[in-house]
Amino acid sequence: MGRLTARSPVTRIAFDETGAVARRRPDTLAVEEPLEIRVGGEPLTVTMRTPGHDVELAAGFLTGEGIIASGEDFRSAIHCGGPGTGLVFQAQAVGAASAQNTYNVLDVTLAPGVAPPAVDIARNFYTTSSCGVCGTASIEQVAKASRFDVRTDAVTFAAEWLAGLPEALRAGQDVFDKTGGLHAAALFDAASGDMLVLREDVGRHNAVDKVVGWAVLHGRLPLEGTVLQVSGRASFELVQKAVMAGIPALSAVSAPSSLAVELADSSGFTLIGFSRGRSMNVYSRADRVIV
Repeated sequence: MGRLTARSPVTRIAFDETGAVARRRPDTLAVEEPLEIRVGGEPLTVTMRTPGHDVELAAGFLTGEGIIASGEDFRSAIHCGGPGTGLVFQAQAVGAASAQNTYNVLDVTLAPGVAPPAVDIARNFYTTSSCGVCGTASIEQVAKASRFDVRTDAVTFAAEWLAGLPEALRAGQDVFDKTGGLHAAALFDAASGDMLVLREDVGRHNAVDKVVGWAVLHGRLPLEGTVLQVSGRASFELVQKAVMAGIPALSAVSAPSSLAVELADSSGFTLIGFSRGRSMNVYSRADRVIV
């Protein structure tokens, strides 16, 4: 596992009946480091992320960009920590290796016959932890065409079950408990009700990429019959990443953006916002939510 947290001295100021009291103490911070993703040795993008599960992050990112659509498209990845060093990950060897990548350059090899990214989609600037489409060269490149049609997914969700997903997500946020500074995304199976995977990251789009990447490496795309629960707001890019992976629904504890709602509506995608406690807003495909 990559270094998820770091310690730093902090002056904590609190107030009691006598006024302000300052105390010096150590604090736990969420780690943020750059990751350069290369494909076939060619740089594709740099994203700011929380180290760990970097192979999943790359696989999810490539899925969201429309470059791959299954685990068979992803051959291997080597994690480089400097000259002469590296950690090779084979797509078939899912498990410990993917969790131990801690370096900041990851070179992905696609399967034979899979077209590499076009030169013009390479990100000209780094991707921040808060923006997954930053650095995209043109507006036209923001929208991607999915190989999966989520409108045909006949899944339904019980409203009571959906209402409990934010609490289940929060209960699994181990690093957030230590730092208070990470987003989270989790994938739930509607048929069994089980949480399939949960990932945390300083970037909400990175957390989603890691979830999707987990599914890619386990041969589970398209993700029919699932719902993606996220800890923050529902942006356009999160809806797009879900649609690209064949996920039919996304639930967020905060608000969606107008473009997220438009994309969800045009894609036949179920979008839920303000899922808090005993209420939620369903912005599109409400027919899937059973009251």
